Amino acid sequence: MRPVTSCAKAPAMLSPLHAALFCAGALLAAPGPAAGETLLHAPGPQGRLEGAFTPGAPDGPMDGPVDRPVLLLVPGSGPTDRDGNGLPGLRPGTYRLLAEGLAARGIATLRIDKRGLHGSQAAVPDPEAVTMADYAADVGTWVATLRQETGARCIWLAGHSEGGLVVLLAAQTVPDLCGLVLLATPGRPLGALLREQLHAALPEGPLRAEAMAIIARLEAGQGLPETISPGLRPLFRPQIAGFLASVFALDPARLAAGTRLPLLVLQGLQDLQVGRADAEALAGANPAARLVLLPEANHVLKAVTDRADNLAAYGDPDRPLAPGVVEAIAGFLAAPPG
Repeated sequence: MRPVTSCAKAPAMLSPLHAALFCAGALLAAPGPAAGETLLHAPGPQGRLEGAFTPGAPDGPMDGPVDRPVLLLVPGSGPTDRDGNGLPGLRPGTYRLLAEGLAARGIATLRIDKRGLHGSQAAVPDPEAVTMADYAADVGTWVATLRQETGARCIWLAGHSEGGLVVLLAAQTVPDLCGLVLLATPGRPLGALLREQLHAALPEGPLRAEAMAIIARLEAGQGLPETISPGLRPLFRPQIAGFLASVFALDPARLAAGTRLPLLVLQGLQDLQVGRADAEALAGANPAARLVLLPEANHVLKAVTDRADNLAAYGDPDRPLAPGVVEAIAGFLAAPPG
């Protein structure tokens, strides 16, 4: 199996998470199961997918049907593993902390590795040859596996960042879900987000004009141009042209408007990647949605004070989740609206 391709160093204009969206990075080993976890496997396109199931009760996870809610957690962009860790320096352990917090409140979770990465390496030979529809199909496979292996009667989907888009897409076709949780999920099409980021990061001039032209091409479904300036290649790599096309085609607010499932939109107000306007766009598109804004939380759901502390939190797995994160999710799963 060939290793994941590492992209060139991301330009300084990009935040760590936006760089991760377009950089596969080095292939990391799958995280080992923690105490009380059980590894689960589901069929992938060419090999098995892997995830870690954390029971929400003291008894074993496979001892009869799971009567309490089960939350399937879909990871964010780039080579993020089931614990919420990815590129060097991006190791907040957010998903593992979330699983531990929810387990203490009687809620079971399944954290998954994306196809071609970590414990799911065998699923496809090239993890960059993927689309959002592929990720959504894997979610459907995992839901079926969870029902078969645990007897779970109520399965919820939660997606972080890009994973929230996968969840919204999967909800269109996966039957009998109990509801959706969107964590720090973009509420606008990727083109709008990138324009905002690049206008702030790039001075007016040829490079910014080129970036805007590339975004316009992708929005029009025309693909990447044959020639791209070196300063933009880490962001617009030909290897992920298919993936880019699939992301640019999504309108998150429209997807949110189309779901009839209970919907929680949770957003930290210290987030450097996704803003309050995104959360409000998602929640505003669906009258039944519940919006929770957490003043101290950043993109990886850690409590931070200033920008330096914000960036430091990305590499600190020992820092606890921000106040209100686990409580908001657990409360929503226990008493969804409607």
